Amino acid sequence: MEPRPLRKVGSEQEEGFGVQPRRMADLGTVSNLRRSNSSLGKSHRLQGPFGSSEKHENLSSWIPENIKKKECVYFVESSKLSDAGKVVCECGYTREQHLKEATKPHDSRDTEWDPKKHVQEMPTDAFGDIVFTGLGQKVGKYVRVSQDTPSSVIYHLMTQHWGLDVPNLLISVTGGAKNFNMKPRLKSIFRRGLVKVAQTTGAWIITGGSHAGVMKQVGEAVRDFSLGSSYKEGEVITIGVATWGTIHHREGLVHPTGGFPAEYTLDEEGQGSLTCLDSNHSHFILVDDGTHGQYGVEIPLRTKLEKFISEQTKERGGVAIKIPIVCVVLEGGPGTLHTIYNAITHGTPCVVVEGSGRVADVIAQVASLPISEITISLIQQKLGVFFQEMFETFTEGSVVEWTKKIQDIVRRRQLLTIFREGKDGQQDVDVAILQALLKASRSQDHFGHENWDHQLKLAVAWNRVDIARSEIFTDEWQWKPSDLHPTMTAALISNKPEFVKLFLENGVQLKEFVTWDTLLYLYENLEPSCLFHSKLQKVLAEEPERPACLQMHHVAQVLRELLGDFTQPLYPRPRHSDRPRLSLPVPHIKLNVQGVSLRSLYKRSSGHMTFTMDPVRDLLIWAIVQNRRELAGIIWAQSQDCTAAALACSRILKELSKEEEDTDTSEEMLALADEYELRAIGVFTECYRKDEERAQKLLTRVSEAWGKTTCLQLALEAKDMKFVSHGGIQAFLTKVWWGQLCVDNGLWRVALCMLAFPLLFTGLISFREKRLQAVRGPARARAFFNAPVVIFHLNILSYFAFLCLFAYVLMVDFQPAPSWCECAIYLWLFSLVCEETRQLFYDPDECGLMKKAALYFSDFWNKLDVGAILLFIAGLTCRLIPATLYAGRVVLSLDFIMFCLRLMHIFTVSKTLGPKIIIVKRMMKDVFFFLFLLAVWVVSFGVAKQAILIHNERRVDWIFRGVVYHSYLTIFGQIPAYIDGVNFNPDQCSPNGTDPYKPKCPESDMARHEPAFPEWLTVLLLCLYLLFANILLLNLLIAMFNYTFQQVQEHTDQIWKFQRHDLIEEYHGRPPAPPPFILLSHLQLFIRRVVLKIPARRHRQLKNKLEKNEEAALLSWEIYLKENYLQSQQFQQRQQLEQKIGHISDKVDTMVDLLDRDRLKRSGSVAQRLASLEEQVAQTATALHWIVRTLRDSGFGSETGVPILASQKAAEEQDLELGSRKKAEEPGDGYHVDARHLLYPSRCVTRFPVPNEKVPWETEFLIYNPPFYSAERKDAATTDPVGDVPELLSEISFNAVDGQTDRRSFHGPYAVRGGLPLNPMGRTGLRGRGSLSCFGPNHALHPVVTRWRRNEDGAICRKSIKKMLEVLVVKVPHSELWALPGGSPEPGETLPRKLKQILREESWPCFENLLKHSTEVYKGYMDDPRNTDNAWIETVAVSIHFQDQNDVELKRLNSNLHTHDQDVSIRWQVVDKRIPVYANHKTLLQKVATLFGAHY
Repeated sequence: MEPRPLRKVGSEQEEGFGVQPRRMADLGTVSNLRRSNSSLGKSHRLQGPFGSSEKHENLSSWIPENIKKKECVYFVESSKLSDAGKVVCECGYTREQHLKEATKPHDSRDTEWDPKKHVQEMPTDAFGDIVFTGLGQKVGKYVRVSQDTPSSVIYHLMTQHWGLDVPNLLISVTGGAKNFNMKPRLKSIFRRGLVKVAQTTGAWIITGGSHAGVMKQVGEAVRDFSLGSSYKEGEVITIGVATWGTIHHREGLVHPTGGFPAEYTLDEEGQGSLTCLDSNHSHFILVDDGTHGQYGVEIPLRTKLEKFISEQTKERGGVAIKIPIVCVVLEGGPGTLHTIYNAITHGTPCVVVEGSGRVADVIAQVASLPISEITISLIQQKLGVFFQEMFETFTEGSVVEWTKKIQDIVRRRQLLTIFREGKDGQQDVDVAILQALLKASRSQDHFGHENWDHQLKLAVAWNRVDIARSEIFTDEWQWKPSDLHPTMTAALISNKPEFVKLFLENGVQLKEFVTWDTLLYLYENLEPSCLFHSKLQKVLAEEPERPACLQMHHVAQVLRELLGDFTQPLYPRPRHSDRPRLSLPVPHIKLNVQGVSLRSLYKRSSGHMTFTMDPVRDLLIWAIVQNRRELAGIIWAQSQDCTAAALACSRILKELSKEEEDTDTSEEMLALADEYELRAIGVFTECYRKDEERAQKLLTRVSEAWGKTTCLQLALEAKDMKFVSHGGIQAFLTKVWWGQLCVDNGLWRVALCMLAFPLLFTGLISFREKRLQAVRGPARARAFFNAPVVIFHLNILSYFAFLCLFAYVLMVDFQPAPSWCECAIYLWLFSLVCEETRQLFYDPDECGLMKKAALYFSDFWNKLDVGAILLFIAGLTCRLIPATLYAGRVVLSLDFIMFCLRLMHIFTVSKTLGPKIIIVKRMMKDVFFFLFLLAVWVVSFGVAKQAILIHNERRVDWIFRGVVYHSYLTIFGQIPAYIDGVNFNPDQCSPNGTDPYKPKCPESDMARHEPAFPEWLTVLLLCLYLLFANILLLNLLIAMFNYTFQQVQEHTDQIWKFQRHDLIEEYHGRPPAPPPFILLSHLQLFIRRVVLKIPARRHRQLKNKLEKNEEAALLSWEIYLKENYLQSQQFQQRQQLEQKIGHISDKVDTMVDLLDRDRLKRSGSVAQRLASLEEQVAQTATALHWIVRTLRDSGFGSETGVPILASQKAAEEQDLELGSRKKAEEPGDGYHVDARHLLYPSRCVTRFPVPNEKVPWETEFLIYNPPFYSAERKDAATTDPVGDVPELLSEISFNAVDGQTDRRSFHGPYAVRGGLPLNPMGRTGLRGRGSLSCFGPNHALHPVVTRWRRNEDGAICRKSIKKMLEVLVVKVPHSELWALPGGSPEPGETLPRKLKQILREESWPCFENLLKHSTEVYKGYMDDPRNTDNAWIETVAVSIHFQDQNDVELKRLNSNLHTHDQDVSIRWQVVDKRIPVYANHKTLLQKVATLFGAHY
């Protein structure tokens, strides 16, 4: 075989995008595939070895069953030899590479090789993971597929087995398949932009997959991204679709059971006419047709696959979009032009990179010109410039074809985007790609606001808020807030905070957005990995109704667990009669996720709209429980009860972090909790600086939105020490501590008034209220003794008196019969018991007895109190029994210690002693940990010492002394005298261990009175023990104490201030009388609670419910100061050094870009001016020539010969933009356009290319040789002959009424050449009658039935002052566009067939009567894709307008609208330029709108 030249590679392997005839296999659903249930994972997380091997086994079984390869089964010797000089088959493979059956002798009659017969499908033998040898450890995926493989199977493989997420965008990169050079700057811009758009939008990039040309450029772009990426998200998905038979070293990929991995060697030097795979692609689909060395095999399959993917729906966050596709073009040859043409024809937007060369530059050069200026000579000139090497190979026919295709491409400017480096404001390829998609979407015809809604959904799916700001939220369309609600929900679920912020800026009101159903929908779509989601599932699992449906009271149950039982449920359990249900009407647009329509949430009657009490709170909680920092920050900025909200968020996050198993997530939650604590501090600081009294009201105000709790309670439950230690809160606590006394009263004054009661009336003590300051009666005394500071000091005096009396009884007056002092102690203790009981049952928050008991015993000091009381009762019981009198005294003595320890809690209120007590408590924990380490050494040394010295000691008490007690005392220097044998004295021990007061003697020689144990060993053990225990461990304990002291000392003040609240609250609610006189207060409480049934309530000073007006004013004031806080935070952030450096860097980059752009624009402007000047000079010379000639002939000349001078252009005119020089008659420039589409509709017939300048019959077109095509029709009796035989055509009378067929044209007589009529509008590129019924004009009727659009009250709707029309339109099966109910009538009939299909038969005469009174709006030629050179459509368009909505004929028409076919749709639609009807029907609608002066 002769080596294939590389140029052939470049021309044939250019990526295809043309839509081939769709195979029925592509329409198969994924559900029909034989799939493995365990292979449906989509996660990119690393799997363990067992999970990976199981996945490989699933692939090894699934792929051969569903994916095939092609194999030649019949060897037919070719006349060509291989590169190595071997004999090859017609398929390109050698004899050795064929199956044995293929090389056996066959029937000699089968000498011609036919791929349809001689190539068979077999299970594929090449799939798995691919690793490129010597190029790192990057692992890709690959599979060898037959060219007939259904696209649905390949898509299933990619999304289910390869684990690829469904893309938000499909980028098909096409262009030159051989290496080409690009400018370094353009190459850098292209690479950066392509990868950025793929990474930010979650796109798939599809290329040819080989290591050459544009595919290599894409691969290197992905490589540069992966090497220098700072993104944390996944890799860029780059899919290479290549031909299996052209891959060099493909034999290394063949593994019948799968290659995991398969090693591939990239060898460019030895590839010859083949090509290598690109190592930077992540996935490869290798298309096999059973041949070797044939390029372009993959193009049809790639085209079908791209089309199939673009028809799929991506559903996420409640928004469903069809996956958009864009074609990006670099360089390229004829194949690339065909690809662009097919893409544009089928509505796929294309981005052409100018400066990349060849086809891309040709299109870019002419894209801004009017169609009339894109001539054959111009294209020939451009080809000579950009195709210098192969220009001689272009024939006249190919140049004409290029011209026609380029004209059609440029004509659809809305689908064509030219990326010019530094021009038109374009700086990034990613922006150009996304703008091209939006421009294409904007150009499509949609009903109402669907077009803009679709663009917004695309921007949300891509997560490109910059595109949304610049392209969608413009003055061109005014968004209603309600239109943004579905996409707002999608942005929330998808965690796209920038879009949420954008929607809020554009009018979305959370009070209108958050309904009960919306909130429920949001919680139904929590992240499955979210801890809150799992907690909700547990709550639902406990429901008696199975399966339980999620309701908001389930959410409230989990939230109460997180916030605390002191709060009320945020969402009460609804009654069955008023429980809001999720209403599901038919959705207006497909926005379905999990069977629930997002659009339906916002398209219900107002009677079903159930709004929540505080929508901002609800959204904030929803964001916080998912740990979404940015989203929660945006929502918190909208909140009104912001301080309470921040503290509640802190509480929720801290509780969730305790249960979160993931360490990183737990740390993020704690960090976010600290951030919200700081926000609460910041807002409260602003409030406190402004007004101390109102700020303190915020602390104790009962917040209905947060479960009827207060900011102070939330801060305490969340253990927000920084917040509680704030100066304003401490001032409030001090104010509560002093009650109605002034805080500047010294303690000595309080002590004097306590000891000398009459001093209270001397003015020694000052009060805050002037009324008490002036009063001298009981009110003054009540205010004094009800102050917590006084109650506290009275209790201290009482407690010291109790301890002194207790100590006196224990040491001096402990009689067999209790004395009066001892009885006083019993009474005192009884009062303490009553007070502890009161604290246990005191429940102002109505938490319940069990919750209150749990809260009570959670405090260490309460446990100590209960323990001391129980121990006292035990001691008292023993004391009252004469036999255990002494034991009772011992127990009471120990109990005295516990009562003394209680003093530590009392002194925590002291600013001096309080922090020290906290440090001691922390150090006690260190001691317990230390004792564990010490016990190891003490026990190990004690047991060894005891076993070496003492033989068989059986007394347990002496064993304990020897093992533990003596070893412990040794640490402090009490070394046993007998351990080294020097001070051994037999008189100090018992030889047999019989003396209970002496230890047993150690091992000794009784005869010599010397120790027999190894003294050196015991001394060595003692030294080692003292070294580790006395030096190492004790110093470790000191170091631990030091660390704890330093750690706590930094926060001691905060901790003390935080714990100070508990003591203040305790004495704030404590009865004023100290024990034992407190019994009187307890008696009063018993009467009030038990007898009179008066409920307990918290003092207003700590929990205050404000009036509605006062609360609203307070919250408004808080919101105002919150805004001040946020502004100050933004200012501080801008003042940071890093921010300033970043801003300066951005400004420098902007300046550099502006300078580069200005330089390029200046050079372009100069070229533009020169071209304009040349044009002006040429036309001026022509005009002067005409004037001279006219004067010479002594006449004024012919008007037709007068040249038209070009309009003067301003010197400052910018570079030409797309469409800037379009003429009024575009897109057709006066010629028919649809009638010249290269591909005839619904037929595999290709027209001869006819550029604009060759349309008129008068223009010479020597190479014009169109094919002949006449379709066979079912109605053969009324159809002209199929062939072009003169005898058959001679019977037809043209330009006359031929039987029942009117062959006259509205445009006058038409020419007849060769027995066939000529289209009066010019050439179409196809002879015959096509799919039309007759040669010459085919007459049609298009009734335009209209009425005025009216609102609910019957008034006519207006837009831009003009009235709005509605038109009757029809949609037939397999059509994406609507149409007027018109067409060609049957011979002898008046009504068109399409109109009869939608009207009942009995109403046909009435409609015929309407036609008689209609107004003609157009009569003439229709530019239709079915037209040919010899057959065309001419129509009469009439207007039938109903002026009155109560018109009898209109009502009759509506009642008779009926379709015999269920697939046919009818509707009244608003007349607008965006109405999705056929282009020629739009022209008729515009004429009707003009007739009535209506909006269009």
